[in-house]
Amino acid sequence: MHFAGGFMEGNDSMAEGMDYEFEWDDAKAESNLAKHGVAFMDAMSVLLDPLAMTRFDDEHSDDEERWVSLGRAANGRLHTFSATGSHSALVRLISARSATRRESEQYEQG
Repeated sequence: MHFAGGFMEGNDSMAEGMDYEFEWDDAKAESNLAKHGVAFMDAMSVLLDPLAMTRFDDEHSDDEERWVSLGRAANGRLHTFSATGSHSALVRLISARSATRRESEQYEQG
């Protein structure tokens, strides 16, 4: 699946004002929804949250650049998702889930 859209300001880890194209494997998106209850389309909207936080994922980045983003999705839920290529125009979603209690506290503290 491909989705093109603009990125809103407010996240220092991503290039502000850049248009991004999102992609994911449809089978992976279905299994992620079944396992975690979070649709990739919803997770993608986290990047529209001006308070979203994105960090480099050095634990899972041996073969590719991976990033983890935490923020409020358009549906109002707090989500965490992993993706590759956040410093390029193409972002590939890998997984998405609801934020943990610790992540929620981290988000609320800014």
